[in-house]
Amino acid sequence: MVKRSVEAPPKGGFSFDLCRRNGMLSKKGVPPPSYRKTGTTIDGVILGADTRATEGPIVCDKNCEKIHYMAPNIYCCGAGTAADTEAVTDMVISQLQLHQYHTGRESRVVTALNSFKVSPFQIYPHGSTDTLPFATMGSGSLAAMSVFESKYREGLTKEEGIKLVCEAICSGIFNDLGSGSNVDVCVITKGQKEYLRNHQLPNPRTYVSSKGFSFPKKTEVLLTRITPLKEMVEVIEGGDTMEE
Repeated sequence: MVKRSVEAPPKGGFSFDLCRRNGMLSKKGVPPPSYRKTGTTIDGVILGADTRATEGPIVCDKNCEKIHYMAPNIYCCGAGTAADTEAVTDMVISQLQLHQYHTGRESRVVTALNSFKVSPFQIYPHGSTDTLPFATMGSGSLAAMSVFESKYREGLTKEEGIKLVCEAICSGIFNDLGSGSNVDVCVITKGQKEYLRNHQLPNPRTYVSSKGFSFPKKTEVLLTRITPLKEMVEVIEGGDTMEE
């Protein structure tokens, strides 16, 4: 007769076998292993941006906002076509708000990332993404990246991080024609955020008239011509009806 091997049912719940083993080894004088830690503990995120919007050689807006609100705990920075960044962030804001109403919880960053996947949002044309302790994008990104690569270190305090971000943004402002005006900073920590609008003004107006400007004489009207619209189509009422 063939005997069937009966397997023991798996134990339910948690297993504390290793805990008992470690306790026994500790009583015998064996030092326990130290805790391992991988990665960097992020206490907060600091975002920074300049405030210049250009259209070719024209400065369209000297004090625009490039740090966009998405949720109370989520902000993003945009570089490129300002109208596109505003439209895309508005769409994601609405989805995050609906998600928050539906779940009754604070929006997670991964939720915003899933909403962004249907639109091109990365600086790389081929769509790759990077997970880095610092990142830059835009026309002044190379100048800003040089500051981060030379001065960034782990364990920065909040004040040191803000100072480093401002220095990187100013590097882009003074070395790139597409960047300029003021420096905006947004500090996001767990449970709170701090938006520092126009935190630094590296390019103040040098020559400002104390008397101001006045235009006493208005533009003189030299000629007025009104051209009435002519009817190009003549409508005649009546006539025979069309046969079916």
